[in-house]
Amino acid sequence: MQIQVLKSKIHRVKVTGADLNYIGSITIDENLLEASNIIEGEKVSIVNINNGERFETYAIKGQRNSGEITLNGPAARKVQRDDIIIIISYATLDFEEAKTFQPWIIFPNENDNSLT
Repeated sequence: MQIQVLKSKIHRVKVTGADLNYIGSITIDENLLEASNIIEGEKVSIVNINNGERFETYAIKGQRNSGEITLNGPAARKVQRDDIIIIISYATLDFEEAKTFQPWIIFPNENDNSLT
């Protein structure tokens, strides 16, 4: 049996932009991607603390040390600048492997999205 488990989590970051005219995705500062072990193109779930929206998109690499968290395309309608969101990715693992798997969870500074 295989189950889905939490793989990566960026807990409470501030949205820095929303670009409706971009083709889609979420742009994430490269430092945050590396620290959370999320790769470019990976499917992610977004949870908006401010309005309760939950949706899925994929990650793209933003400029390192920029603090950028930009929702692009249709997802831009689900957030406003300065909203606080959680970014989550999941992995499918064998049941026994899942019991001992340790996810990557980071807690950036939600004022500027830096790693402290």
